[in-house]
Amino acid sequence: MMSARKVTPSKRAAPLPPRSRSLWIATAPGPSYAPLRGDLAVDVAIVGSGITGITAAGILKDAGLTVAVLDAGRIARGVTGHTTAHLTEVVDHPFGQLIETFGVDGARLALQSTRAAVEHIAATVRRLKLSCDFERVAGYSYAESRDGLTALREELEAARTIGLSVDLVKDVPLPFETEGGLRFADQAQFHVRRYLLPQAARIPGGGCHVFEDTLALEVKDGQPCRVSTARGTITARDVLLATHAPLGNKTVQTKVAQYRSYVLGCRVARPAPVGLFWDDEDPYHYIRSQPTSRGDVVIVGGEDHKVGQEVDTEARYEALLGYARERFDVRSVEYRWSAQTLEPVDGLPYIGRDTGAGHVYVATGFSGTGLTFGTVSALVLADAVLGRPNPWAELYDAGRLKPAKSVGKFLKENVDFPTYLVRDRLKKPKGSIADVPRGGGRVLLVDGERIAVSRNDAGTPSAVSAVCTHMGCLVRWNGAERSWDCPCHGSRFDAAGHVLDGPASHNLEPRPVPGRKPRRTR
Repeated sequence: MMSARKVTPSKRAAPLPPRSRSLWIATAPGPSYAPLRGDLAVDVAIVGSGITGITAAGILKDAGLTVAVLDAGRIARGVTGHTTAHLTEVVDHPFGQLIETFGVDGARLALQSTRAAVEHIAATVRRLKLSCDFERVAGYSYAESRDGLTALREELEAARTIGLSVDLVKDVPLPFETEGGLRFADQAQFHVRRYLLPQAARIPGGGCHVFEDTLALEVKDGQPCRVSTARGTITARDVLLATHAPLGNKTVQTKVAQYRSYVLGCRVARPAPVGLFWDDEDPYHYIRSQPTSRGDVVIVGGEDHKVGQEVDTEARYEALLGYARERFDVRSVEYRWSAQTLEPVDGLPYIGRDTGAGHVYVATGFSGTGLTFGTVSALVLADAVLGRPNPWAELYDAGRLKPAKSVGKFLKENVDFPTYLVRDRLKKPKGSIADVPRGGGRVLLVDGERIAVSRNDAGTPSAVSAVCTHMGCLVRWNGAERSWDCPCHGSRFDAAGHVLDGPASHNLEPRPVPGRKPRRTR
């Protein structure tokens, strides 16, 4: 075990930054792309420009197909731009449970696919000569308690059963005391936007396109398929929904649960740890470091909770800072951000043909290893579009349901919708617009309608309907991210009501600010 003791918090440690800022976006802002202007026809339309969408688009263009990638916001600024950029073959699900649900052969296939994803990224970095800080490192699942170490010993046997190269080690290279951990060799890390932005730049041309600020409102399967937006309609032979959350698919969405995870980017006094690290706590924590032009930043994440079900989201950042300061000599916190994770009920993502569709494909439920499974998804879906066999397609079939193994979690996760839909509507909101502070938001009852009212830092109020456009639940204010979050299925909207995270595909409807007289028009 490590001889170091837990670090006494430094009196010089800086407070949390006032607003969220992703390290990846701040250090690689990237170019802008124009929105869609009018109707368009291509071979494949890809909704979503994270690692799944950009990777698949590159594969399909190289195969000679025309593609159009569209995003409601900016390229790689959604979930992909708010990851911690771990690249690991280790799935975010206990190996023993993975074997119990999918069998030894299924679990081996899953690990085969995640290893292939890491190697695909490595090969892409070499082929395109990308300067994205790609580095091979070891991964460590560590425990700070003896009970945790016992659980890791059980995982060791299961991991070896399915062919993982893993060792139980006493010394975990962290600057605080642990009981030991599992060491997984040959994992990796990188700067995700410096990996993706050059690939996105290769897509336009030859009948291919990238569109930003283009929200997909509706996707219709057919021959051809149609992707409707407020800016025009894209017709395509096939559509890939690389939107992280399952856009418009009410069957798949019942098999995933949306969580919010929090991240800090810290400067520390000691040398930053080398490797990927994750503990066995609930909620668990994860650690890695990232080189920058001003030195290494230690990235610490965790404090997960279901979207829309945490009253004080700012407290999650504070708790994470407390965790970091107990274990590192934190001198400053320069970045903080949060991200969405989708937890599948049976432990593996859903990738493949959309339920009941012929030419629409989905990819969702990546859990805490989104960059690995996002790449797996791109490989599986590209093969499906190109009519090529894929060894993992059956394992990840989007229509699967393993009731004997996952029915309990399935029922637990889906109780949120009826619970919050009914309970929140029975509550009568109290207060008035005067009770909404700067930087805050509240749901108010105005003339019998629930209105979501927020104020910016200058004190200017804005108002939108409080009814989520997905399935009618009432949104709640997320103070840390200044967003309106739905507790039923995890949709998120900015203060002005624009969609940030699905499954909602329509913005919250604007409403007059309570008490403000509407402007006269001539």
